Amino acid sequence: MFNYSEAEQQVAEFLLQIKAIKLQPNNPFTWASGWKSPIYCDNRITLSHPTARTYIRQQLTQLIQEKFGAVGCIAGVATAGIPQGVLVAQELGLPFIYVRSKPKEHGRGNMIEGDVLTGKRVVVIEDLISTGKSSLQAVEALREAGYDVAGLAAIFTYEFDIATDNFNEAKCPFVTLSNYTALIKYAEQNLYITPEDTALLTKWREDPSVWGQ
Repeated sequence: MFNYSEAEQQVAEFLLQIKAIKLQPNNPFTWASGWKSPIYCDNRITLSHPTARTYIRQQLTQLIQEKFGAVGCIAGVATAGIPQGVLVAQELGLPFIYVRSKPKEHGRGNMIEGDVLTGKRVVVIEDLISTGKSSLQAVEALREAGYDVAGLAAIFTYEFDIATDNFNEAKCPFVTLSNYTALIKYAEQNLYITPEDTALLTKWREDPSVWGQ
């Protein structure tokens, strides 16, 4: 049986140790959206660390099997979801496809790359969920292509309410290995941050669009 609490803490530990996640509450990052953020997450870095990469692959595979049952295909979301999806598809012995952020501007104008297997029950793989917008664009493209989307699995989520609302509206269940709450708890317990930092990080989570302004 999949152990949520163990996976949450272990993935949080890996992401902090290898600096895939950086916490800077007093020197915030600026996202492309313009939001000020005390956290930056780049899960591509896990690919360079075999122990973390293997653990994430195995745990995503186990989580998918437990939550979604039998599926016929794995789909990665470009770009960061592609390598994670390939690893999971290999572990499960399943076909793999990926979804572009927009249709190719030449050739056949594909939105979905790979051998399109219409009617297959598919799980979508992401590295990170923020608002869920790009993930759900991929879900919609797969549905329009004739796939039965069982749901989406990701490594990490910021746990924004808007993401939950967006996935609910799209009627797409999603699961993640770890999350913002587990990460901050682990970071404080292991002295990555101070209690004062925790307060700032918690405040950001409550309303990220205005934090730091």
